[in-house]
Amino acid sequence: MFHVAEDHEEGVAGRISRPPLAPRMRFAFSNDGKMAESPQFEYRPQQQRMAELVGAALDGNHAFVCEAATGVGKSLAYLVPAVTFALEQKRKAIICTHTINLQEQLITKDIPIVKQLVGDFHAEILKGRGNYICPTRLKRALNESGDLFSTSEASELSLLLDWVAETEDGTLSDLDFSPSARVWSLVCSEPHACTPRRCPPGSRCWYQDVRRRMEQADVIVLNHTLFFTLLASTDENTNEDCNFLFPRDFVILDEAHTIENVAAKAFGLHISESNIKFELGRLHNPKTRKGFFQLVGDKDGIREVLMALDSVDTFFRAAEASCKFNAMGREFRVREPGLVEDTLSLPLQRLAQKAIKAGDAANKEGTKLELLDLAKRLGAIRVGLKTFLDQENEDHVHWVERGGMDNRIVSFHTAPVDVAPRLRQIFFASHKACVFTSATLGIGDDPKLRYFRNRVGAEDARAALIESPFDFKKQMKLYLLKKMPQPSEPGYLDQLEHWITHFIDLSIGRAFILFTSYSQMTSLADKLEAHCEKRGWRLLVQGRGMPRHQMLAEFKNDTHSVLCGTDSFWTGVDVPGESLSNVIITRLPFAVPDHPLTASRIEHLEEQGLNAFTEYSVPEAILKLRQGVGRLIRTATDKGICAILDNRILTKPYGRAFLSSLPECPTEILEK
Repeated sequence: MFHVAEDHEEGVAGRISRPPLAPRMRFAFSNDGKMAESPQFEYRPQQQRMAELVGAALDGNHAFVCEAATGVGKSLAYLVPAVTFALEQKRKAIICTHTINLQEQLITKDIPIVKQLVGDFHAEILKGRGNYICPTRLKRALNESGDLFSTSEASELSLLLDWVAETEDGTLSDLDFSPSARVWSLVCSEPHACTPRRCPPGSRCWYQDVRRRMEQADVIVLNHTLFFTLLASTDENTNEDCNFLFPRDFVILDEAHTIENVAAKAFGLHISESNIKFELGRLHNPKTRKGFFQLVGDKDGIREVLMALDSVDTFFRAAEASCKFNAMGREFRVREPGLVEDTLSLPLQRLAQKAIKAGDAANKEGTKLELLDLAKRLGAIRVGLKTFLDQENEDHVHWVERGGMDNRIVSFHTAPVDVAPRLRQIFFASHKACVFTSATLGIGDDPKLRYFRNRVGAEDARAALIESPFDFKKQMKLYLLKKMPQPSEPGYLDQLEHWITHFIDLSIGRAFILFTSYSQMTSLADKLEAHCEKRGWRLLVQGRGMPRHQMLAEFKNDTHSVLCGTDSFWTGVDVPGESLSNVIITRLPFAVPDHPLTASRIEHLEEQGLNAFTEYSVPEAILKLRQGVGRLIRTATDKGICAILDNRILTKPYGRAFLSSLPECPTEILEK
């Protein structure tokens, strides 16, 4: 194993003096280093360089931004220095990822390798507390099920009781069925009921056990959404000594290309019609006639719930009528305060007071806590409504969104237009060790990764671009079209069908077809069905009843299948081997400019006198194109073709920027 240096005297701010980490990492990842003792080790100078730079960032307590292309082996390149630093400096390493796949890879594959190299250490995966069942709440729910749950919901409780006796981690992901949202909301861990006092050691409460283990852990793995939600929560992060989540911790953010949008969502506001009705339904559900007011026998409270539900319908229908949605649009930007009269806050306030009164009169402390928590939730909704309607956050964009069946569920949203100021304060304003890495942060001729750094407030952070060790000239071929109609022109769908069938025939299926338009994908999929069926290839189409993870599993197992996907299939998908030998890009992935958040970012740049198309729209599309093309070559033995069916990459001045961002490989331009 690696030699972990013995303690020397403590330096400034409690820092323990050690030999510099960077040169030790350079040696560790060399042919003569400890990494070479692993049978799987393959010397890669790119990986060695990244490990050295991460070590320097941690040693220097500064921020570091690193694009590490596919094949570098970036997970080990940051894990080995991070774990070594955590153990030697007695600091906690926070490892954040965007996808569940990468989290599982870190926990099941990479961290065990690191343990063989540096010695044993304590690593934990952290999930949001709502993922954990609380035995105390489950027991209470079972005791009161007659007044709280319908017959079908009570049967779910029985299944959960059986599962609790055998589950290892107590989380939703370990369940072999999906409980209803209402049932789970009354048995999952919540701050008001699942506390260290109520769920002490030995109570078999998984969330409290995890919290205790977190305090002792050397490495904590969690996702970006939870990380930024915790950062945004004053309740969860009140310790002034915290760097990020714990005292003296440091953070590695992998898949960092996603953090601008994740942070914007976490720092924003979301209030939905369905969520308000859900909370009211916990007090009283008109369909089942169950709920906490039924439990405590509060008939006045039940009447208040029924009136409040009517108020919710009236309020959101009025809000919807005040919005001028486009024919196909789901979002409407609200530019002025007072979209609609606030007729909802008063009914919610009355209900909250009723819940408090009922809670104070409740015989059981558990029931009292549940009612007081519901009152607190209704109060938070009232505050959120006022914040949205009064547009109190001037640096946020506000919009109304329609969703659900027939677009009848209305929700209110806000998000900061520019997250850079807040991220700058969190990560970069003071000396904190943090590393941002991804396979796609740059936009072509951008070796210092300035575009990404500017978007997240990392202008002064050190940066490096580490290229892939793959031989793209031998592994990949790119096809471009000189002529192609635009979607608004006659014959576009016919030409698209022609070229897609041409290229999937070249690769004998085994293809991803990536779309930017759901309706366009649906139209083309119908046309492709007969073509694939005739050749015995399975056609998998997003949105046709199969979950994304199952689509990917089916695609991997059937080596000649064809998959049609939109946004979520452009990123975070890993299909090494012959199952994926062809990636077809139907259009350059420019973001839809009429989404309120995108539109507000464009306006923000234009107000500064900048060209938003070249400064934002093109770079964002380049990053997404790189992600899409990057699905093709995942290992040193993969081979395949990529076809871009949008001739703007050849005919428009900005096309050169797209081409320069792609791997150097043989390219063929088809004339017709």
